Amino acid sequence: MNTVTASSGRGSRWTPLGIAALVLGFMVWWPLGMAVLAYILWGGSVDELAARTIERIRDIIHHSGGGLRPGGSLRPTGNAAFDAYREETLRRLEEEQREFEEFVTKLRQARDREEFERFMAERNAAGSPAGKGRRKK
Repeated sequence: MNTVTASSGRGSRWTPLGIAALVLGFMVWWPLGMAVLAYILWGGSVDELAARTIERIRDIIHHSGGGLRPGGSLRPTGNAAFDAYREETLRRLEEEQREFEEFVTKLRQARDREEFERFMAERNAAGSPAGKGRRKK
């Protein structure tokens, strides 16, 4: 049995992703392009390689438990005192962030109000009420 008939049963190895990987490989560094070509000819499909790699990365992230859970909460460490401290600290920081955002919003509103009042005072001092300063052509 030759290689063409054996590979045709598994699906085509020349997929758009495989061709793109081959072209990019040659563009970056010609030995990399040769390696991609050899993989496509003798190793398998680049699509299958990409799918396996993504699956491995997902497994590593899921099993390592480093960082946030998918829901966004932190994993318990097993130390109840530290977990309680961490939750209280995060709650306090979120509260401080919310208060700071409210403060900044009020500060911007006050600045905008002051600029508008200054503009209106300058406009009224110039003696040009609304519509009077415009000329008709």
